[in-house]
Amino acid sequence: MFKKTITAAGALLALATLVSPATAADYKGPNLKGEVITITCPWTGAEEGMFKKVVANFEAATGAIVKHSCSQSSEQQIVIDIKAGSPTNISVFPQPGLAANMAAIGGLTPLGPKAQDWVKKNYAAGSSWADLGTYKNKAGKDEFYGLFYNVNVKSLVWYIPENFKEKGYKVPKSMEELQALTKRMASDGGAKPWCIGLGSDAATGWPATDWVEDMMLRTQSPEVYDGWVNNQVKFNDPRVIEAIEAYGWFAKNDAYVDGGAKAVATVSFKDSPKALFGSPPKCYMHRQASFIPAFFPEGKASDADFFYFPSFAGKKLGNPVLGGGTILTITKDSKGAQAFMEYLQHPQAHEIWMAEGGFLTPHKGVDLAKYKTPALKKQGEILLGATTFRFDGSDLMPGAVGAGSFWKGMVNYSGGASAKSVADEIQKSWDAIK
Repeated sequence: MFKKTITAAGALLALATLVSPATAADYKGPNLKGEVITITCPWTGAEEGMFKKVVANFEAATGAIVKHSCSQSSEQQIVIDIKAGSPTNISVFPQPGLAANMAAIGGLTPLGPKAQDWVKKNYAAGSSWADLGTYKNKAGKDEFYGLFYNVNVKSLVWYIPENFKEKGYKVPKSMEELQALTKRMASDGGAKPWCIGLGSDAATGWPATDWVEDMMLRTQSPEVYDGWVNNQVKFNDPRVIEAIEAYGWFAKNDAYVDGGAKAVATVSFKDSPKALFGSPPKCYMHRQASFIPAFFPEGKASDADFFYFPSFAGKKLGNPVLGGGTILTITKDSKGAQAFMEYLQHPQAHEIWMAEGGFLTPHKGVDLAKYKTPALKKQGEILLGATTFRFDGSDLMPGAVGAGSFWKGMVNYSGGASAKSVADEIQKSWDAIK
């Protein structure tokens, strides 16, 4: 979906600090003079300019020439080019679902077990990232195809530190503590604990799907989450219903939500966090991804802070993180394409964009001090402290479900429908897909 200081669980941040090195040596690649490498990518505007700097460093080190074509319609172009037999050397997918589809028709070149092992060893929660880049080939065999580069974090709770300080509230380190804090805030009166808005025009409902996905990762194992995304675990399975109701624990209680539970479905996701900034505030917390400061009141973003959306201490599922990101694959093999993918394993390929802003990486070898802002650095620490990373589930489901019945179902649930009835309807829509 859409894409200053943070206080997170002490162990999570301590781990992130331990794995961050001092400074990586400059990248020194192979001699590729005369080699031309073509790339199709989704980055435009400022992001494209940042990617150009990453590319320029590779060109300077190798003598290769990199020609990239970035556009908002890059996904469609990649599919057209692969099916026509004329793809670029490297294709960048904004999400892994389409990459998996292209692998299944023989459109991607496997990177091999060595690259897969590198990801497992050098990315935090490396097995998660290796799995996300592993798809079935044309013969139905699993192979490793892609390296994630430039990711985002959704498991964040935004708040105003001054509001917490005034009331004596502490940042929670577990879901149990977050629930206890929610109850305390409600009993204190005044501002409600949460501001939640699902409104997004034709996409109304998607913010609740992120909540449910986060709750799936905090109530069930990663394997159950994967089965749910693939329809092996049905939407009306009791474990999925439990996750929906875990979201409902916060969102369906009038005492917990600004405007009341039934207002959730009608409040715009863009307007919802503004209630944090009132004097007095109307709410204390807002769960949303890293992009949300773009919708804070003008000049107020520096007043806000965020913390990791914690897991249940009693369930012992570690520190799961929900998010998204772009994955680079080879769609036309060459010596230069292989070298560029190896370049992305070097910390400098990440640090160049880190210094420009708008970039996060799970690469354990980067220098965290290279992040442009304290907020990005702390989000990077969350990624490095993750024990499991999973991609936004609704983005991986068939469009009729993930961007259809799931959105609609969450609106109905917020309006008063039961989790079971909503889950039954969503599963019917999945069963109807041929």
